[in-house]
Amino acid sequence: MRPKTHVKVTRKGQVTIPLPIRKALGIKEGDILAVRAEDGKVIFEKIDLPDPGEPKGWEVYEERTRELDRVREAWR
Repeated sequence: MRPKTHVKVTRKGQVTIPLPIRKALGIKEGDILAVRAEDGKVIFEKIDLPDPGEPKGWEVYEERTRELDRVREAWR
């Protein structure tokens, strides 16, 4: 069964992911989520952080972090 609920968008465009959904997907504080629009829906995907011993994975993580910073700066 897939948990389903409704959330309200704040004036800053923020939403809170309800606890049952966070638990079902193993999302916790500090996790990174990728966000995209698809077929009129907002899709959040949990990004698994690479192990420190995997340089290529860290490069991808760092690029995503830079992109998040660019998006945040655009909202200011």
